[in-house]
Amino acid sequence: MTQVLDFSDVVVRRNAREIVSHLDWQVADDQRWVILGPNGAGKTTLLQLADTLDHPTSGSVTILGERLGRTDVFELRPRIGFASSALAKRVPPNETVLNVVLTAAFSVVGRWNESYENVDERRALRVLAEWKLDHLADRTFGTLSDGEQKRVQIARAVMTDPELLLLDEPSASLDLGAREELLTLLGGYAQAPSTPAMIMVTHHVEEIPVGFTHVLLMRDGRIIASGPLSETLTSEALTETFGMKISLSSEHGRYSARATS
Repeated sequence: MTQVLDFSDVVVRRNAREIVSHLDWQVADDQRWVILGPNGAGKTTLLQLADTLDHPTSGSVTILGERLGRTDVFELRPRIGFASSALAKRVPPNETVLNVVLTAAFSVVGRWNESYENVDERRALRVLAEWKLDHLADRTFGTLSDGEQKRVQIARAVMTDPELLLLDEPSASLDLGAREELLTLLGGYAQAPSTPAMIMVTHHVEEIPVGFTHVLLMRDGRIIASGPLSETLTSEALTETFGMKISLSSEHGRYSARATS
């Protein structure tokens, strides 16, 4: 077991407000983490730190053995896969699905003057097939449904065989069918032995795929609970995290929650 992420006494402060407050957290290469918490809890900030897009105000962040502030982030970023709605907004709507995935090899968004080898295209087509997108290879990104665009983002994120995969609300805004299709694919991917460490941000326990192993519960920039999913995700922990009484249930590795009086 190798540690891929280490947050030590991390503080992120903006305009005198602590977005993340004295946080300690470690992720190993065989772990699949979900981060849960209300809006403003600091979840996306953690992902931005893990993707080298932000730096802590104090404390240390070590990613894949490299400490932020002491390493070239442009060399580190290709080792990290990141899928988010913010990235999707940067993709040219007239770019083909194949090119959206293929351009991850050069860490660019949109085809320009890069030259790709046959092995790159074969790899991109294989990844598209794994995420049930191969029939859409020649479609333009802007014509896809929300669910298809989400899967293209993830396919792009795994194109380069990352050592760490970060997913920011991958099933947000999807209808029930599209959500379940995506969660089934994510669950299968999470359980494959060759899959890298994964961290996924979500607001809903219903969106936790089968195969995820750990959970981090946050509120107001602080950790409420952290550890193995089956032990840490409880009604009591969710009640403290969301500030209301919540009842948790599970069936066949999937969770659901509701408020109780």
